[in-house]
Parts: sequence; structure tokens; C-alpha cells
Amino acid sequence: MNPEYEMAIIGAGSGGLTAASFAARLGARVALVEKARIGGDCTWTGCVPSKALLKAAKVAHEVRTAAQYGIRGQAPEVAMHQVREYVRTAIQKVYQFESPEELHKQGIEVILGPARFIDEHTIAAGELTVNAKSFLITTGARPATPAIDGIGGVPFVTYEQIFDNDRLPERMIVVGGGPVGAEIAQAYRRLGSQVTVVARTLLPKEEPEARACIEEVFEREGIQIARGRASSARRDGEEIVVATDGREVRGDLLLVASGRKPNVGGLDLEKAGVSHSAKGIPVDDQLRTNVKHIYAAGDVVGGHQFTHFAGWQAFQAVRNALLPGHASGFTDVVPWVTFTDPEVAHVGLTEEAARAKFGDRVKVCRWEMSHTDRAICENDAAGFIKLVAKDDGTVTGATIVAARAGEAITELILAIRHNWKVTDLAGAIHAYPTYSTAVQQMAADMAIENLLSGPSGRILLGLSKIIR
Repeated sequence: MNPEYEMAIIGAGSGGLTAASFAARLGARVALVEKARIGGDCTWTGCVPSKALLKAAKVAHEVRTAAQYGIRGQAPEVAMHQVREYVRTAIQKVYQFESPEELHKQGIEVILGPARFIDEHTIAAGELTVNAKSFLITTGARPATPAIDGIGGVPFVTYEQIFDNDRLPERMIVVGGGPVGAEIAQAYRRLGSQVTVVARTLLPKEEPEARACIEEVFEREGIQIARGRASSARRDGEEIVVATDGREVRGDLLLVASGRKPNVGGLDLEKAGVSHSAKGIPVDDQLRTNVKHIYAAGDVVGGHQFTHFAGWQAFQAVRNALLPGHASGFTDVVPWVTFTDPEVAHVGLTEEAARAKFGDRVKVCRWEMSHTDRAICENDAAGFIKLVAKDDGTVTGATIVAARAGEAITELILAIRHNWKVTDLAGAIHAYPTYSTAVQQMAADMAIENLLSGPSGRILLGLSKIIR
């Protein structure tokens, strides 16, 4: 039997959208199946609404602190229902490019409804039956509820509900110190809430210096950090009480931001013979499941939980399914950004990981943003750039804590991807005054130090004196 589609993609989040667009451009007959809303977490409950909320919060913060620039006015009055409308407007502006009508123009057949496998070549999609030569599963992940005694008896929200909130809480509790928890905590504090973050560590995957910098900023802005694991939760009248390591935290809004788990339920994967577990769907280097014409990519695989990584993996999966040859669906060069203020951006190896891998053949340089002219002018002096390189100057890792760190990290992604050396960064003229000027300044400082160190450096200094 000839398949109805050359590829059927299950899940229309960032991975599914990228995959469907690429497959359609290759001329494939492609079906994109989504049980909820096209765009997935990123558009509706993740990247887009969180950045819109952070923008509104930053405006409130800048109004509140405007006197330091010689601008005086009244303290901001936050109308939370209007903040919510601003967030919703941002979502709709992004969604207009992802609607079924727009996707249809690209040659993508959109099917709205839950998908489940009937056999390895057939799925039920809503009320339809879809037969395809190959499948790609990009169903993403959902919030995980931690093991906290009594959590089922108290009202709480996750990132799936927080952006629909139209009431500014007097006191907010955030359980979880990862990127989601940190971003929302700072946003609500700047909007006017008292905020306490319950977590063992703030931003645990970041370099220690990055964590320390953000903790200092949070402390300055009045965000409390209750260190430890949330052990229990209960209601006390109108209040929510969370206990952690002998301390109780009280609030009237509880956000649980304690990680995510892959969406594998309801797909009837066993009917297609696809191996899976609560940790996700195992895949090989080409992103194939144990059933070789069924691929999986993005959060459902159980690796990095980033929109950009899901899109990249989904692209690689389509390439492997529809083109000759194959490409790896995994890479060590995966950047990430936490959009606090200042932002925290990272790519490659941390200093600890580099020293574990290369031993003493590691050089580290740090450049303070307080030495960067643009940051001084913008009053964004908190933060730094940290570069990790091998002793031959090859860049292996970088962390930036700064305003616009997510933009400035890009050239360091390319540096690691293409095995550039510190001298390559130092030799490229950067426009002044920009935040990325700091990258060139730091690289130049590091390159000069390398050049003038050791016996060869002493010879160069001696020759310089002779020439002068």
C-alpha cells in the first residue's frame, strides 16, 4: 500500500514546526498532527509569554528607579490584567505565523486532534487515520510536580498557568531555582510582589560566578532565597505555607517550577513497537527509535530542554529521513540563555568540565562588564564574560552574564563550533560601543598575555626594545 504521506509529524511545537517546514520545502507530502495548540510550550506557555512578561516587569523597574538618571515621577501602578493582555498580544503576534492557514500555504497538512499509533505505519489523528512512510515524534514535555508532602491539597500554578494570571500577589513563593523559576521570580518582584525562591541552588547548571552574580542582583532587588528542598505544603486560611529545612515560607501564590518530563503518554507507542520510558524515547545518533522509520526529537527524547535545540534536532531528523546519507542529531555545542536581568548565557565547557577533560592545559580569562563602556553608559555594569580555552588558544567554553548576553554569546558559539582561537576573536574588529566589544577586549587581553608569556615572550619583549 502506498503511504498517504511521506512523513507524519506528531507535535506542533518548535520541533514539529521546524520539521514540517523543512519537509515541505523538500517537496515531501507531510502531515503535522497537534492535539492542543500549534506552537506548543514556546509560543503559548514558555519563551514568548515569559519574555513579554519580563519586558513589562523591566519597564516597571525602570520607572521605579528612574530617579538615578535624573528623571523623577510617580511610582508605577501595575494593572496586572493589562500586563496579561500585553502578554497575550505578544503570543498572538507570534502565532499568526504558525496558524493552520499559514502552514497550509507552505504545503503542510495540519490535523488537529490527539495522535496514537495503530501500528508502525499508521496513526489515528483525531477522527482520521493517517498512513505514512516515516514518522517524527516531537511531543515535547510538560511540568513535573515534585514530591512535596501535601502539594495536592494546595492551589499552585506551573508555567502552563502563570501567564494567565491577572492578579498581582502580595507574596509569591517560587519552588525551583532553574531558569523558569528565576525569570518569573524577578518579573513578579519587579512588578511589585514580595518573592521568595525555595531552592537548594539558584541556576544550578551555571558557573559558580554566574550564580553568585545573579544571587547578588536578586538580593539587591529584594528577592529572598530559602535554601533547601521544599518538603511540605499546606494551607493556613488564605495563605499557602511551604516548609523547607526548618523554615516556613508564606504566600498567596505558589509557582512550582521544578523541571519537566517528556510527553510519551497517550501515544500508544507500544502498538508501533517503539521503546520508551518515563525518561523519554531513546534514539540513536540519527534520532531513530528502535523502529527505524520512526524518529523522535526535542524534549521528548529527554535531553536538553531548549526550543532552539528541539528545532535543530527536528531538522536533522527530517534530513536523515528524507535525504541520502545521515547527520548526527547530537552536538556538544548547545547554547542556552536565562533571561534574567542581567541575562546568563553559556555555551561549551564550564571551567570545571574543561579542567576535568584537559587538566592543566586550560586557560581562563574573565572580563568585568564594569570595564565595558556601553555597559557603563547603560548602567548595566553587573556581570562579566568568562572564556575557557585550551593552552593553544582554542576556545572551548564561554559564559556571559550581562545585558544582551544572549546576543553577545553568538560569536562564541561559532568560535567553539569552528575551533577558532582566542586570536581569531581578538583580530576581528568589533563595532564600538557595543556589549560585544567586551568579547574582543577580553580576547585581546588573553591573546597578549599568551604571546608575552614564557621564553618566547621574553624574546619578543627583547626584540621590541631593540626595534624601539
